[in-house]
Amino acid sequence: MLRSTLPATPVDHESTAESGRNFLLDVDEFPDQPIEQSVAELIDHAVSLGASDLFICCNEEDVDVTVRHLGIIRYVASLDSDTGNRCIAHTRAAAGMKFADRRHPQDGRWTFRNRNGRVTNLRLSSIPSLHGESFAMRLLERDSPLTDIESLGLVGPQTEIMRSLLGNSSGLVIVSGPTGSGKTTTMYACMHHLNDGRRKIHTIEDPIEYGVRGLRQSEADEVNGPKFSELLRGVVRQSPDVIMVGEIRDSITAETAVLAANSGQLVFVTLHASIAASAIHSMLSLNVPPYFLCTSLLAVISQRLVRTLHPEKKIRLNLTHAPRTFDEVRPYLHGDEGNYIYAANASQGDEGFVGRTGLFEVMPMSPAIRTMVSQIAPANVIHQRALDEGMIDFRRAALLKVAQGVTSFEELQRVLPSAEFWGEIMEAI
Repeated sequence: MLRSTLPATPVDHESTAESGRNFLLDVDEFPDQPIEQSVAELIDHAVSLGASDLFICCNEEDVDVTVRHLGIIRYVASLDSDTGNRCIAHTRAAAGMKFADRRHPQDGRWTFRNRNGRVTNLRLSSIPSLHGESFAMRLLERDSPLTDIESLGLVGPQTEIMRSLLGNSSGLVIVSGPTGSGKTTTMYACMHHLNDGRRKIHTIEDPIEYGVRGLRQSEADEVNGPKFSELLRGVVRQSPDVIMVGEIRDSITAETAVLAANSGQLVFVTLHASIAASAIHSMLSLNVPPYFLCTSLLAVISQRLVRTLHPEKKIRLNLTHAPRTFDEVRPYLHGDEGNYIYAANASQGDEGFVGRTGLFEVMPMSPAIRTMVSQIAPANVIHQRALDEGMIDFRRAALLKVAQGVTSFEELQRVLPSAEFWGEIMEAI
């Protein structure tokens, strides 16, 4: 029998209804139906919600199922231990993971096709935990529409800087940020812009998230197939104009990407880094020679994702008592932007948020910054120089989003924790 009790950590089930969404899934029939049908229902439910991740976690007496929606964890269901473990075992088998070894972390992949033919790529990760396994599935819809550059969430002059970068015939562009910050979406937006039939574009991904006509797409497999470094060396010999590398994971891949950018290709790569300036040190830590990096690097783009307010449900708050709140970004505001701030309607739980948008730092290379890179200057020194040259950092990008009514200060506190900065702002308003 399925347990009707709540998880060990109390969950407000009513708060899981966001913008009319019902996150809860009826699993009463799961013990009596084929396990592959139960797993398919879990995946279909997560995809229908627009979730980015599906999680299955073993507890002492049951198994929890949750999703990540707009960056927030939402409770879906509790399965009895037998049903939950059979769901995990079926998913393991479908993803080609080792069935007998549950004492070590494992990764897998699965191209899931539902009864309507909808294709979802699953990137799976399993790790042993106290009462069994903790299972995570990243949901990647292959047939999702590509995002235009204008729809990413760039502010101020960032869009024009991005267009200028894409007009280069060679050089290196780094897209950085933590897992789940939208880096791949930004990379595909760039490829979509460049995919005009006049360029030969190769991508190396793990896995291929979108099948795009006109792109030559190769899938890396660090465990059982060709690695990023091997595929990248092969792609360079294919006479490409543009190369997209899903993730820089080792010194060989990093060095090959930089050499390709120096030899005449336009190369896009992703890295994990907190701010744009620190991505440079992430590359240098992979033994890339500073001279080659400073001569090939065009720009670093760093990003985060924040939830956007529902235009009809957000609450407008007057700022007449704090008129200097947006002085830093006043040149980029229009009309009555900056006269008000907005918040989600707390009386309706989280219903005030309907989507997500990007926060960006776009740091193009100037002669001064190139010199700093060649001299391996500290990241904070490079960051300050970029600010002096007019870069919009995360703080200013966040202020613009609030002034434009796109998101709230509370949401920015969740995504960009900085006690000193946000404390000053919240005290002022």
